Amino acid sequence: MRLRSIQHVTTWLMALLLLTACRVVDLDSSGKPIIPADPSAGPDYSNQTPQQIAQEFWGPKILPAAHAHALDWATLKRTQGQLATGQTKSVYSQFSAKISAIDADGMQRKLTLNVNGEMVILQLGPIIQGNAVRDAAGFINFDDFKNQVQFARIARALNVRAISGLPPLDATWVGQPVNVLAAFTLSHDSIDDGVALEIKRGAAQ
Repeated sequence: MRLRSIQHVTTWLMALLLLTACRVVDLDSSGKPIIPADPSAGPDYSNQTPQQIAQEFWGPKILPAAHAHALDWATLKRTQGQLATGQTKSVYSQFSAKISAIDADGMQRKLTLNVNGEMVILQLGPIIQGNAVRDAAGFINFDDFKNQVQFARIARALNVRAISGLPPLDATWVGQPVNVLAAFTLSHDSIDDGVALEIKRGAAQ
């Protein structure tokens, strides 16, 4: 009799252990199990267009990163001088300049700035070269996207998003001082692929 009681208690204990080891899985509206996301997995952008991803990044991530990590012009020049031949680096920069010219014709419009006596080009689109806005951010990784094509499309979408937020630039801006937040790709000999994220009238305070 005592042996049966022990066996009975043991059976209940084993059943209790099995129940506590089981995990209840929630079901969706169609009755299918909802599988929790893998906490070690990267972000999933498979169901978003490049434009949606660019918009998702812009306000919460890109602009704060650009303001937080922007180099002043002197630091940008020092960074450029430290690059080896053939090496490139994308950076954000915040600086004051004077507008020397605006080329508003064609598919590759551009803005020419005088920055401490140096002529610097910013692209105004609609065709924009380079990946400076994407690559300067530091948090947009190739491994988070399904292939090189999607990664390149993100760069183009970010370029378009950047110029879409700029004020209308016309001849009245020529000769005016401006404050600029922009992305560039640096090499030892050149400053390329400039894209403005912000342009505001007036010299720095």
